[in-house]
Amino acid sequence: MASCSTFNLSPSSKPTKPLPHYLLKPLIHGPETETRTQIQTPYPKLIITGPSKLSGHVPISGSKNSALPILAATLCCSGTSKIHNVPNLFDTRTMASVLASLGAKVEVFNNEMLVNTDGVDSVEPNSDEIRKIRGGFFVIGPLVARFGEAVVALPGGCNIGTRPVDLYIRGLQALGAVVELRDGKVQAYAANGRGLVGGSFQLDYASVGATETLMMAACMADGTTVLSNVAREPEVVDLARFLNDSGACVEGAGSNQLVIKGKPLLHGSECVIAADRIEAGTFMLAAAITRSCISISPIIPSQMSCLIQKLSAAGCKIRQYSHDTLEVSAVSRCGGENLQSFEVKTGPYPGFPTDLQPQIMALLTTCNGLSPVEESVFDKRMGHVSELLKLGAKIQVCASTALVFGKDNGRHVDFPFINVLSGSSLVANDIRGGMSLVLAGLAAEGTTDISGVAHIDRGYENLDMKLHSLGADVKRLMPLASKLEK
Repeated sequence: MASCSTFNLSPSSKPTKPLPHYLLKPLIHGPETETRTQIQTPYPKLIITGPSKLSGHVPISGSKNSALPILAATLCCSGTSKIHNVPNLFDTRTMASVLASLGAKVEVFNNEMLVNTDGVDSVEPNSDEIRKIRGGFFVIGPLVARFGEAVVALPGGCNIGTRPVDLYIRGLQALGAVVELRDGKVQAYAANGRGLVGGSFQLDYASVGATETLMMAACMADGTTVLSNVAREPEVVDLARFLNDSGACVEGAGSNQLVIKGKPLLHGSECVIAADRIEAGTFMLAAAITRSCISISPIIPSQMSCLIQKLSAAGCKIRQYSHDTLEVSAVSRCGGENLQSFEVKTGPYPGFPTDLQPQIMALLTTCNGLSPVEESVFDKRMGHVSELLKLGAKIQVCASTALVFGKDNGRHVDFPFINVLSGSSLVANDIRGGMSLVLAGLAAEGTTDISGVAHIDRGYENLDMKLHSLGADVKRLMPLASKLEK
């Protein structure tokens, strides 16, 4: 294992690097070749005129939640890693900036990234970049594993509840690291002065981020590591596949236990980021809430089984056209039909994904009946409710459970009228909550304007373009009058 002294790395040895120019602004890409003029507004907004009827096909981008840990994992690998199908999002650009601040060479070509880590000469990434996204903290595992130490600021991300890093810290300690929290930064180093050692650690709960970070750390530890009660999400499997292709030995990905045999050296490899199951689910819900019919690909149907079951029970027709293509139809065959209510409780995979809870709540406001929605993953993931109420939705919240009153509650004692969504001015405060407002706006009568769209853009590549291609009346208003040229 390469020790810290081999590379003469020190968190205070030099100032933080300036970021490369190509990482300081979004890449402009897509089918347009003409000059595009944006309309001036005080803040960026999405303007949606509804109700919308969607039709056609929508392509699903690469998974942000797979791309971020895989980009972090390139720090475990010598040489160059080539990552295909990386979504062009704020979070992935920020992760590229994090890697560049450590000395890695990052080249970006549309949705492809080349990362060469042979020039890494720091163990302290740019703190400002780390604080922008939750996924930036992933780098602590690879840095300690490969270089013997790391100094990483506490992460940022969406304010959707308590997401402590104690599991990361205790897991690293189980692998022989000394970990301290000082001045808002986590400082970790190998206690033996050489590198991490294999060990056993059981997670208190199946945290995806902690599972991925400890998996990366254990890949280069001396000996065998057993991680128990780990996350089983598809993104964990994607990361394990990349690490194994790079020379690691990770067994059990997709189960609740990982057995990892440490290797002293990993090499760069090539991978394709899988399609984003959360984006796919969001567009399935877009078809449902607008009572439309669209096709979606690429998609892995087995990963969507919970959502498919819910939508099918509600009355949607879902057909699998090929191994990676689904058609979702909520078109009513006769005027009196409507989708029916259902119960939702979020949970770790293979349970219902918390990242689809806000969006499915938007759908439930348009279904017949009363729908209980229980959030069991994050303790503050009901922030979108106050915005949905502005559209006319009828929702009661008690702690982590919401009761959604649908369209046939005209005789209900608390809500003695039919629930119809109407356009309003809304504010997005996080990625998925913001997307629930977009879906509700598609179904609402009149015009809905949504500010805070930077949150939504963190999880959805070319969202307004994709919705427009399906027939939605969606416009993006930019904060400054500018001409963007490809």
